[in-house]
Amino acid sequence: MTIFSKIIAGEIPSYKVAENDEFFAFLDINPVNWGHTLVVPKQETDYIFDIDDERLGRMAQFAKRVAHAIGKAVPCRKVGMAVIGLEVPHAHIHLVPMEKEGDMDFSRKISDPDPARMEEIRSAIAAASE
Repeated sequence: MTIFSKIIAGEIPSYKVAENDEFFAFLDINPVNWGHTLVVPKQETDYIFDIDDERLGRMAQFAKRVAHAIGKAVPCRKVGMAVIGLEVPHAHIHLVPMEKEGDMDFSRKISDPDPARMEEIRSAIAAASE
């Protein structure tokens, strides 16, 4: 069971912003920008391109809905999307609010993000995604 599966199961706390029967979205605890969100399938799959076409399409639609919510909740020009992630063997999409392309630089992270600010952002994104 991956750390993401444990988050989905509620065994590990998270800043959940959206969920449906198939997917779960939560704030990254090591964000590259405030509002950085991960979208994961509830069914554990290591490699995103191993997800069947129909489910992958639904995952993209779910991510789009979450990205629109992020854009409403966090001031930004656009919400960038990246599929990287070798560190967790559970497919995931990164959604990152950005003003400039450098905001998608995964080599720089917000060190020790303030839990109160994370909760404020989580709440705003969750409200905007309803």
